[in-house]
Amino acid sequence: MQADPEAKEALSQQDQAIDAMARLLNALLDISKVESGAIRPDPSDFEVAALLQGLRNEFAGLAVSKGLDLQVEASGGSAHSDRSLVEQIMKNLVSNAIKYTRRGHVLMRASLTDDAAIRLDVLDTGIGISSEHIAYIYDEFYQVGVPTNSTRDGYGLGLSIVQRLVRLLNLRLEVSSEVGKGSVFSLILPLGAKQINGAATALGRTPRAAAPTGRRHVLLVEDDAAVRDATHMLLRVEGYRVTAVAGLDEALHSARTDAPDLLITDYHLGDGELGTQVIAAVRQLIERPLKAVLVTGDTSSAVKEIENDPRLRIASKPINAEALLNILSDLLRQ
Repeated sequence: MQADPEAKEALSQQDQAIDAMARLLNALLDISKVESGAIRPDPSDFEVAALLQGLRNEFAGLAVSKGLDLQVEASGGSAHSDRSLVEQIMKNLVSNAIKYTRRGHVLMRASLTDDAAIRLDVLDTGIGISSEHIAYIYDEFYQVGVPTNSTRDGYGLGLSIVQRLVRLLNLRLEVSSEVGKGSVFSLILPLGAKQINGAATALGRTPRAAAPTGRRHVLLVEDDAAVRDATHMLLRVEGYRVTAVAGLDEALHSARTDAPDLLITDYHLGDGELGTQVIAAVRQLIERPLKAVLVTGDTSSAVKEIENDPRLRIASKPINAEALLNILSDLLRQ
């Protein structure tokens, strides 16, 4: 006995509805887990080429079914973060790229940035995003170019999950796009230890004996962007894990979520803030006498009064890289 065609169609639609609701529920649960703190990052070093190749294997069938070429460009290199959460971020980005690309290709690419980090790009030749819509792409249930009365492929939660995971991992996500030409989503990751050593060699430096820092976390506070970026790169290449911020509020926010092992701050910061205020506030927040370096050209009595702090070093401007690194090594040995 053959099933009634209308009954078969009804069952098919029911299965599709159940599957769609299951995907929606899973996405909402993912968001809930991140926001509730149930997901805790477990950072380690991992090879980015292996990660991207695994993603290519997973999405190759979907790309072929749409007539797209899924490509990978990645040389040897390691990143330091939670591999499984980075993989989830990349899965959402690749899935979106395939979804919004009708012809052409999707490319996953890994490269080393100028400030000693690893950039994972997902490029597509898809429909693109207009500049006025980019601000909304992380909103829940927002989908690019999908009229409200049309069939929806998914529920627009992928990038909302991505944004939450990026914040949880303290990473950076950049996006550029042009309507009709495609989009590029770029995830910026810290280097792994092996890659840091390679970068140090390329810069003509050999990591010092004291740089087995155990990935010591340095909080760098500097309002001059150029100085901040240069110091950030120096410390990263030397083997430290670095958070670089411009002022007191950002320093407290960082220390609240990830307490540093050592603080480096300029004395005169923007908006009249002082490095001494940053040191005092961060120490109070984390409730321990944090080791700190105060970089200054100020020779006033206010600076001289704090020179007796045994956990503080004052570095006089201008300070060269070797002198700063020696100060850090000396402080961390104590």
